[in-house]
Amino acid sequence: SILPDFYNCATCVTIASTMRKPRLLLASQSPRRRQLLALLGLPFEVAVANVAEVPRTDESPAELVVRLGQAKAHAVVTHSDTVVIACDTVVALDGEILGKPRDATEATSMLHRLRGHSHTVYSGVALLEPATGRALTDVAGTQVTMRAYTDAEIAAYVASGDPLDKAGAYAVQHPGFHPVAALQGCYANVVGLPLCHLTRCLHAWGVEPPCDVSAACQSHTGHRCTVYATTLSGQRTMNNDQ
Repeated sequence: SILPDFYNCATCVTIASTMRKPRLLLASQSPRRRQLLALLGLPFEVAVANVAEVPRTDESPAELVVRLGQAKAHAVVTHSDTVVIACDTVVALDGEILGKPRDATEATSMLHRLRGHSHTVYSGVALLEPATGRALTDVAGTQVTMRAYTDAEIAAYVASGDPLDKAGAYAVQHPGFHPVAALQGCYANVVGLPLCHLTRCLHAWGVEPPCDVSAACQSHTGHRCTVYATTLSGQRTMNNDQ
């Protein structure tokens, strides 16, 4: 299992002793999602979900990420005593869904198209409890504006190989490329796992992270969040939920 160091602090242990403690299983091979989920202070295991990430005709970005999140959750079920967590993320530019690029050429094309423009990043969070058959989903949407990076910067970034496993062919947190000029909504959503959306889903099932999720997320990402209180309260806004 994966467990962050701060989980062993006295306050966290006290809180953890009173909360529901299901066996959590993350359906993802993404190291970024593993890092973000670890911030919740809950131990979890990881399984890889092999699901074809292909949009259906006339499927909206929000519908797509929810469907794929659910499919990933079902794909890794091997034990009934787990709560499965899955997530899928896509970029939507002018109504077109951009997933992970197939190769360097497509990555270059995506980055050219995104340059200097705004788009929306959608993530669908899915929870599944095989023992009871119950399921829960949530959707996060973050508006992102890209900076006017140069052709040379695109070429160097693509050559690094970093864009090839990322929706829209970029990582918001990349230390060298820094592709994003501004964003409105959940930063962790753009990284690949909207933690406050996941937290409110877990809360609905009586699972309480033992530490302050928003503080841990902001400390990890270095991004000051302005939407966590609204998200955790269950409210929906134009920027952080679609």
